[in-house]
Amino acid sequence: MILAVLNQKGGVGKTTLAVHLATGLALQGARVLLVDADPQGSARDWAAARVQAPLFPVIGLDRPTLHREVATLAADYQHVVIDGPPRATDLTRSAILAADLVLIPVQPSPYDIWACAEIVTLLKEASVFKENLKAVFAVNRKIVNTAIGREVADALATYALPVLQSTLAQRVAFAEVAALGSTVLEAAPHSPAAQELTALLHELVEIATS
Repeated sequence: MILAVLNQKGGVGKTTLAVHLATGLALQGARVLLVDADPQGSARDWAAARVQAPLFPVIGLDRPTLHREVATLAADYQHVVIDGPPRATDLTRSAILAADLVLIPVQPSPYDIWACAEIVTLLKEASVFKENLKAVFAVNRKIVNTAIGREVADALATYALPVLQSTLAQRVAFAEVAALGSTVLEAAPHSPAAQELTALLHELVEIATS
């Protein structure tokens, strides 16, 4: 599976999701490669801060030839996770073309929901070249017990892309482990954050293999 975590809006948690999903797959025993396609290099910074032995390699590949290069690299791995750039650019298009499945993290705010229009347009354009391309929304940084948190899935329905049942709540644990180059799956495997992540990963793998 080649999974691209993409959204042109910054601050939606792309890197946090990418490193956690790559970790989850690696902890299942898979050979995983994390590709940092963000020129800001956040995933590479995360890897550099890591104290523990790495579970997977992290490489920087923030070029619009990404789709061609990832196709070659993927031969050595069971899964490739791409942490996408913060804006809709040629690099984003290349990441879409590289992917089997695109995950679009969305925060439960009207501004974030409206901002999804651009990435959805790029996905429609790419589907002309990749008929089997799959894409899903994931609600991230949801504030528990709020009306907007409950209504976001309905609001996203206007885009005609599926929304994952699994959601991730806004939790300080994600920021705490990031500073150590770690994940909640390693630092607190029985925590609510880890349980939410595991459920989301399970749902993604089901969609990718269906």
